[in-house]
Amino acid sequence: MISIKVPPLGESIVEATISRWLKQDGEAVAAGETLVELETDKITVEVPALKAGVLVSRAKQEGDVVSVDEVLGELDETASAEAGATADAAPGVGAPPQQQDAPAATTQQQPSNAPTTTSSQGAGGDVKSSPAARRVAAEERVDISAVPGTGRGGVVSKPDVLQAVQQRGATPPPATQPAATSAAAPTDGVQRETRERMTTRRRRIAENLLLSQQSTAHLTTFNEIDMGPIMELRARIKERVEKEHGVRLSYMPFFIKAATLALQAFPDVNAQLDGDTIVYKHYVNMGIAVASEQGLVVPNIKDADRKGLLDVSRDMGELASRARASKLTMDDLTGGTFTITNGGVFGSLISTPIINYPQVAILGLHKIQERPMAVGGKVEVRPMMYVALSYDHRIIDGQQAVLFLVRVKELMEDPGMMLVD
Repeated sequence: MISIKVPPLGESIVEATISRWLKQDGEAVAAGETLVELETDKITVEVPALKAGVLVSRAKQEGDVVSVDEVLGELDETASAEAGATADAAPGVGAPPQQQDAPAATTQQQPSNAPTTTSSQGAGGDVKSSPAARRVAAEERVDISAVPGTGRGGVVSKPDVLQAVQQRGATPPPATQPAATSAAAPTDGVQRETRERMTTRRRRIAENLLLSQQSTAHLTTFNEIDMGPIMELRARIKERVEKEHGVRLSYMPFFIKAATLALQAFPDVNAQLDGDTIVYKHYVNMGIAVASEQGLVVPNIKDADRKGLLDVSRDMGELASRARASKLTMDDLTGGTFTITNGGVFGSLISTPIINYPQVAILGLHKIQERPMAVGGKVEVRPMMYVALSYDHRIIDGQQAVLFLVRVKELMEDPGMMLVD
């Protein structure tokens, strides 16, 4: 018997949530085949079978929080898959057709709250069923003890469960609650409230955001950028860039380039506090906040200050794809020195982003919106974007924060200056 244990999850990660079991009790597995997926606050970890065998038991269920080296289940390497052979066998082998249909007909005539005694129950009330039948019953939320078994020896097989699912869809189950209780329930049958346990990732995100607010002197300064020059430049070169280099050029690489240049001019914004010591980073690992189905993640473009627009675009595209597919590695998610978050893709006009602790600043981008602006003594409609810099006032003075944001604005409104810098 082999114990299936939680593997090491990465630096500083000590627990995870079981997001999905890919195998059921009694199901055969091959060596290296994924048994269960664990979700941490940063990545999804797949736990494979070390050897071929049969999954005997699952000690933990989906949604449970587990620690490193904790036992998830047991795998019998000496067992075979013969136990599940009845799942795909024809029901009622050797039995006359009348005898196959009789239990089902009897079940339809009984009320759901009446005691049922069929050949699917053995001594002690245990239900004889195949692994495939139990798996389908769990997926379809069918009470397998109420399903008549037509297999040899009264075993409940997969076709039996599927037939029960079809009958359930055709005939609504009778009410088992008193009339007074049913009358008080909503007539539309819609559940008005549900309770769902927070995933490890969502809980950790909440803890980190709260830690950032409690551990920093949080302040935000704002400015606005005329996006016209960047929009014109991108419109001129995007088709050629995509054709010659296979890169789809968005606005984000321009912001990354402008931010890295501004960070070089104002190194405090790229620093970090370690007790009463300021640690200056002479490199820029640019974190890009990415929204995924599992929650917000911030992968990093390593050494972004040494890369051009095309390289940054490639790295950004790869990181975003891996983030949405839950394929990010720990290296992708650690070592960041500064973060950019873009709420504009969801329509946000202005917001105050929270610092990605232990970093000391974060740049927030927003929706591009046409607004009337005074340009050279005349009113013109220009594509404008509000930008926000949240910063830790313990290390960054207000003057530095404002000048940093002004520098980003200048570079974006005159992209040729990025070449000079």
